[in-house]
Amino acid sequence: MAKAPKVITKTALRRLMKQEADANIVAADAVLTLMDYLQDLAVDITKKALELAKHAKRKTITKSDVKLAIKA
Repeated sequence: MAKAPKVITKTALRRLMKQEADANIVAADAVLTLMDYLQDLAVDITKKALELAKHAKRKTITKSDVKLAIKA
């Protein structure tokens, strides 16, 4: 089965790694590995937040749902 398309761009992630984390040289495979990890993490957090919203009988995921999902 094909993996979902990438939502986080390589360019944005490389820029983040260089500017915010002070990484001078970043290999392409490092960016791809981090991109896959972050995308998977975002999906997991969203699923947990959705469960919290449904438990509260809401359809909208709120900031507090995401914060609780991250802590869980």
